[in-house]
Amino acid sequence: MKIGIDISQIAYRETGVGEYVKNLVSALIEYDRKNEYILFFSSLRKNFQFSPAQRDNFQSNYKNIKVKKFRFPPTFLDLLWNRLHIFPIEWFIGDIDLFITSDWLEPPTKKAKKATIIYDMIVYKYPRETDSKIIATQKRKLKWVKKESDIVFCISKSTKRDIEEILGIEDDKIRVIYPGA
Repeated sequence: MKIGIDISQIAYRETGVGEYVKNLVSALIEYDRKNEYILFFSSLRKNFQFSPAQRDNFQSNYKNIKVKKFRFPPTFLDLLWNRLHIFPIEWFIGDIDLFITSDWLEPPTKKAKKATIIYDMIVYKYPRETDSKIIATQKRKLKWVKKESDIVFCISKSTKRDIEEILGIEDDKIRVIYPGA
C-alpha cells in the first residue's frame, strides 16, 4: 500500500500538532517496512524539521520512504485546497492508496482514501483565544474533513467527544491515538 502523509506541521517546532505528527510518522516508518510512505512537506520559509540523523536515516535506511518537499506558502495551499478544493494531492506526490492530513490543509484526492488528524477543537470551543485567521482556515479544513475523510484520528477521548458533538462525525469513523514521545 502507498500511504501519503502531510508532514508540513513538523516545521512548527515544539507545537503539539508538530510533535504529534513527527512522533506518529517516526513510529510508523520504524515498525512498518511493508508499506511505502510518501511524505509531503511544504513551507515557504520553514525547513524540514526532522533531525539530520532522522532525515538521513529516512532517506538512506528506509527504501520505503520518499520525502516530497515544496516551497508553497500555507496561505496559497489554503486557497487551493481548503477554499477552492482543487488540485488533488496525487498531482504533487503521485498515486497513493491513502492520504493522511493534519491540522492545517485538506487537499482533495483523485482516488485515495482520506484520513485526518484532529488535535483539538479549540477553534470552536475557545474562539476568543485563537487568532481569527487560524479559526477561518481550520473551519474551512474541517468542513472538508466532515465531507470526505474516511477516518479521523484524534489525541484523546475528550477530543473524540468534541468531534462527535461539534462536527457530527459518527463514532465509528473516529479513532483515538494518544501522543507518544
